[in-house]
Amino acid sequence: MDKIRIAIAGIGNCASSLIQGIEYYKSKDENDAIGLMHWDIGGYKPFDIEVVAAFDIDKRKVGKDVSEAIYELPNCTAVFCPDVPKADVKVRMGCVLDGFSEHMNTYDEKRTFLLSDEPEATKEEIIKELRDSGAEILLNYLPVGSEEATRFYMDCALEAGVACINNMPVFIASDPTWAKRFEEKGIPIIGDDIKAQLGATITHRTLADLFNKRGVRLDRTYQLNTGGNTDFLNMLNRSRLASKKESKTEAVQSVVAQRMDDDDIHVGPSDYVPWQNDNKVCFLRMEGRLFGDVPMNLELRLSVEDSPNSAGVVIDAIRCCKLALNRGTGGILYSPSSYFMKHPPKQFTDDEAHKMTLEFICGERPN
Repeated sequence: MDKIRIAIAGIGNCASSLIQGIEYYKSKDENDAIGLMHWDIGGYKPFDIEVVAAFDIDKRKVGKDVSEAIYELPNCTAVFCPDVPKADVKVRMGCVLDGFSEHMNTYDEKRTFLLSDEPEATKEEIIKELRDSGAEILLNYLPVGSEEATRFYMDCALEAGVACINNMPVFIASDPTWAKRFEEKGIPIIGDDIKAQLGATITHRTLADLFNKRGVRLDRTYQLNTGGNTDFLNMLNRSRLASKKESKTEAVQSVVAQRMDDDDIHVGPSDYVPWQNDNKVCFLRMEGRLFGDVPMNLELRLSVEDSPNSAGVVIDAIRCCKLALNRGTGGILYSPSSYFMKHPPKQFTDDEAHKMTLEFICGERPN
């Protein structure tokens, strides 16, 4: 089958894990492929994906082959495939806009972004690169809080006729105005804000759904997360957190039996711990009442490597998006969005979303 040609905006830890994974699974088969939700989606295997265009703003990555750029600082995720072959795709200078937070200038250069001296790409240049490269799908991996920059790249994709997977908590697919633009152009989009394979939000949702199914009233809950990658460093600027906090909170609120008061639910990043690198630690507490209003509580600590955790989901989202392209389906892909994303246009329980996505893959559900 033809390769699925992707472009990536933001060659950070998440992009590194995805690209490593595409190469890693070439040496596997269905029986020994650990860590995948689906080996085959519509005939496409995990390695039937190739990067044909890449954009970043860090001088250590711009101008380098994408196969080299994924290992450059400040990336700090696990290297589980150290020998990704040369892709003959150079990382091009992107457009900064609000993709860089000024507070990051005060940190050690091995931890933060170093802006390239290359001239920023114009909208016309990025559209041309998307077209000339033959990209079919653009993945948004920009830093949290990059509202202007995300909209800029979404505009470029629409102009270039390229499908989108919005992995970040800037509301595009879940914004009716943007959704209408993709619908009118007949271009598929999956969004917003990628769920991890087995991370803090999906675990919190699963437990909240369990409370609901078992008749336990959830009174109060929090989810606190710490990490040492650029995502957590970037989020020290609390002004960039509004969409992220809303996305994670709504992912949990959508599965509780009765919507919780704002004072009784706290979901969001807690602090930046440099030595954790790409390891994310979640502290989860849930307080509820059992039969006879008798109180109970649950506490959980979850430790995961953050970026491979998301790549395991994105590799499925890419293949679902390709199925939509093959079928001529445009606009929001509701089923994959509900299963793969924290803030989809329509929320469903994970059981429902899983069933819908399987039906979409089999062609039994249009979107």
